[in-house]
Amino acid sequence: MPSTVVTRTRTTEGTDETMSMTLSLSSARPRLAPHVRLMFDRVRARYVLQTPETVTVLNGTGAAILQLCEGKETVDEIVATLRGRYDRVRADEVRSFVARLVTRGYLEPGGD
Repeated sequence: MPSTVVTRTRTTEGTDETMSMTLSLSSARPRLAPHVRLMFDRVRARYVLQTPETVTVLNGTGAAILQLCEGKETVDEIVATLRGRYDRVRADEVRSFVARLVTRGYLEPGGD
């Protein structure tokens, strides 16, 4: 399976620090970062991703992916689980979604 280059910029003591890593999404076992919570918001009647600074409202697909990101299954296994539940699941879109959340620091890639 393809690898994705994830670039992340952090500000440390007034300077920008750029980190790059190659993330093999086929073997990654993503999990929520410690500062991130997946919660059902009763007011919005939707799942949200909550960090200390932000709340991101998720669509049904994003919530379904994140509910499987517990650090146990690889991204390929998550895709297979989703394919068992839904008619149309594109592996490249799931990988892209996971990579974006790793880049933002919402998910940790995990691994073997």
